[in-house]
Amino acid sequence: MRSLRLAAATLNQTPLDWDGNLHRILHVLRQARDRHVQVLCLPELCVTGYGCEDMFLAPHVWQTAWQLLEQIIPATSGLTVAVGLPLFHCNGVFNTACLISDGAIIGFSAKQHLAGDGLHYEPRWFRAWPAGRVDLYRHGSATWPLGDLLFQRDDIRLGLEICEDAWVANRPGGRMAERGVDVLLNPSASHFAFGKHEVRRRFVLEGSRAFAAAYVYANLCGNEAGRAIYDGDGMIACAGEPIANAARLRFTDTELTIADVDLATARTRRVAVHGLRFQPDSTAIPGSATGVISIPGTFAVPPVTPAVAATTAISPAPAVSSATAAVPLSRFDEFTRTAALGLFDYMRKTRSFGFVISMSGGADSSACAVLVRCMAELAAADRGLQSLCQELQWIPEVSAARSIDDLMPCLLAGVYQSTRNSSETTRNAAAAVTRAMGGQFFEISVDALVESCTRSVENMLQRPLTWATDDTALQNIQARTRSPSIWLLANVRNALLLATSNRSEAAVGYATMDGDTSGGLAPLAGIDKSFLREWLRVMETHGAGGAGPFPVLSCVNQQQPTAELRPAEYSQTDERDLMPYAILNHIEQLAIRDRRSPAEVLTELQQHSPSVSTEQLRAWVTRFFTLWSRNQWKRERFAPSFHFDDHNLDPRSWCRFPILSGSFRRELEQL
Repeated sequence: MRSLRLAAATLNQTPLDWDGNLHRILHVLRQARDRHVQVLCLPELCVTGYGCEDMFLAPHVWQTAWQLLEQIIPATSGLTVAVGLPLFHCNGVFNTACLISDGAIIGFSAKQHLAGDGLHYEPRWFRAWPAGRVDLYRHGSATWPLGDLLFQRDDIRLGLEICEDAWVANRPGGRMAERGVDVLLNPSASHFAFGKHEVRRRFVLEGSRAFAAAYVYANLCGNEAGRAIYDGDGMIACAGEPIANAARLRFTDTELTIADVDLATARTRRVAVHGLRFQPDSTAIPGSATGVISIPGTFAVPPVTPAVAATTAISPAPAVSSATAAVPLSRFDEFTRTAALGLFDYMRKTRSFGFVISMSGGADSSACAVLVRCMAELAAADRGLQSLCQELQWIPEVSAARSIDDLMPCLLAGVYQSTRNSSETTRNAAAAVTRAMGGQFFEISVDALVESCTRSVENMLQRPLTWATDDTALQNIQARTRSPSIWLLANVRNALLLATSNRSEAAVGYATMDGDTSGGLAPLAGIDKSFLREWLRVMETHGAGGAGPFPVLSCVNQQQPTAELRPAEYSQTDERDLMPYAILNHIEQLAIRDRRSPAEVLTELQQHSPSVSTEQLRAWVTRFFTLWSRNQWKRERFAPSFHFDDHNLDPRSWCRFPILSGSFRRELEQL
């Protein structure tokens, strides 16, 4: 038996938070040493943070990252550690993992496949390292190997695939397997998307099976840079079998997934894989003397300690779980924990005093309030209430909280801003939901402001404004007059104002700029209205992700979604203004995710909605493409939103569309 104690570290880092990032790295190094870990993998670019964007091109960023690396090196005594950082070499910046062992740099593995799809823009900042090539990196008078490296200590060989390297067909692990790799480390920064955990799990298990090796996958966790949320998901596998799996979407700052792995088992499997070719070291890397970088010293037999094949959550309130497999999460669970974690990190990393929401009594604003409550419940569950209150010590009166109900008035304020078109139904729902979530509830009328603005414009134009001639303008002024007072309250409280618009509204511009889009963060802009309504029903009856249920939501779920901006006799509803949300979401997926033409979308709808007339479907397709094109400027101005899948509508990080375009006029005429 040849046993090795391996670990994957999960870190909640922040771009350019030098002191915080260093503190968390050093903390997890100490914990790994205390657990007698021998080989530890940290996440991708964990020194700088993954989301530095164009700052990766700034020389002071590479220089500061090196200074932090010099502080990390002495803390690796007794450990072999992969640490991610950007490295400037020759004429480019490379995404690298520095392998350090017993306080000495051994070499730098460089990423070979850069992520350039979805919300990733790595080719803008980094150069892809050519497969099979090695160079020397020089710093001062010292030099180290850099590139496509394999490391060896004793008779154990270590290799690295950096995030995207494992997602491609010709992954580097295959070449390393031909040279007898025993352990593959994967430092990653893989953001959350619905269903993505299963994809990761497959490539980790398949890599360990096909390469007949142990595989260690480490990832970031939390809202690192504002939009993408990372879900952790640290994994260890060997020869196709899962050994340990971290809990996902935790609210802790660091987490360590540890397992003892029997490499003899992997080697036995490897010799039986006759399709695995042999690649001699002398010719494996052209230009390299041996092709393998030696690590001084030996790996001792790991001591016998309890629960080493476990996930250890390290936070101000440490917790230990003996589970070796991740608990399956439903789509509702994933949304709850992801959105709540996104809010939590956004609040604490901006040091905001909680949240303010303009409560309409409808689904969107109620969902935002529920998510703030979920944030508090889940953070307290993972960190401990006392620790959470200490973490949020800059918020007034938090230190006195002895329960979640004590904490919530410090974190949430909801305001119902009525006009003459508002109803008792929505007013009562807004009050009930805000209070049930534990927030402070306020109510004001903005009718006088609406009337004042309307009269001013009527005097300018020398004519009355009527619903027959000025419908959209009269709706918009009601939404916009709600903005100044809600912003004022948020500013007075030093709180984050949440914009409540959802993804379905963003697709067709069914939102008033500087009205219901007002806010510094739009947590729902990445999720469609149909899913949101389903989620609210689940949260009413069962809860999800470890939070809830909240029976008060029945008063929201019984309503038809409405902007409530026209007089009551118009019986305004969202779906009457637009189209059924299920149809809208289907068109959006076909048109934007799948990039189908209007004619192709219509054909697809005819097949899936045979009970709806072709004329009606044609009208909805025309409406969608027309409104999509007309309202790109609105999507450009939306507050930052969270990504819940890989085809978000955010033009700053996925779907780029021209503000000025031909509006599909020719294509729509052909319908």
